[in-house]
Amino acid sequence: MNLLKHSLIVLSLLGTSLASCGRQTAEKNQEPGDMTISKDQKTAQATFGTGCFWCTEAQFQQLEGVLTVESGYSGGEKPNPTYEEVCTGNTGHAEVVQITYDPAKITFAQLLEAFFLSHDPTQLNRQGNDVGTQYRSVIFYHDAEQQREAEFYKKKVEESGAYDKPIVTEISPYSAFFKAENYHQNYYNENGSQPYCYYVVKPKLEKFKKAFADKLKK
Repeated sequence: MNLLKHSLIVLSLLGTSLASCGRQTAEKNQEPGDMTISKDQKTAQATFGTGCFWCTEAQFQQLEGVLTVESGYSGGEKPNPTYEEVCTGNTGHAEVVQITYDPAKITFAQLLEAFFLSHDPTQLNRQGNDVGTQYRSVIFYHDAEQQREAEFYKKKVEESGAYDKPIVTEISPYSAFFKAENYHQNYYNENGSQPYCYYVVKPKLEKFKKAFADKLKK
């Protein structure tokens, strides 16, 4: 599906379904261990896996309210894995971006919108030519509110018909984030002329910026 057409479907969902979701969850009793954002909380975090983190990092860096984006690994059992170890697919980790954001400027719901538009969530354990569990589509939720929004939004996007295939995005509790090696950080901005960046990351980034033109940093 054309990304801009897809964007309109998702934006429509955000304007209705997630607003409803917010009202519903606000009415529920707070569960033990909930870490929902308070009015005086200055920052929050989101952790997403969408395939190669070079692409996703560059996309989320564009959004107003996003303070930092770090590439790394999450969801596995081995502490402090190396890139080479993760690439084997044997550590259980996914390549992820850890996003620190200002909830007064961008909401988790809006980040979910960007998440679903930044990659193909119908591809199981792969994105394009990148194949393996380390490239799986995954949302690692940091608290019960993020879990509720992720599950609600995934269901609504699937019901919308925005994709021709079922969404296979994993929704799992966040446990730990291991920052990737320094050469992976800010990769596109520092290696824009590299063939992978030019032929793979750049086209994705340009489409992403068109879809989120009203949410980009000035």
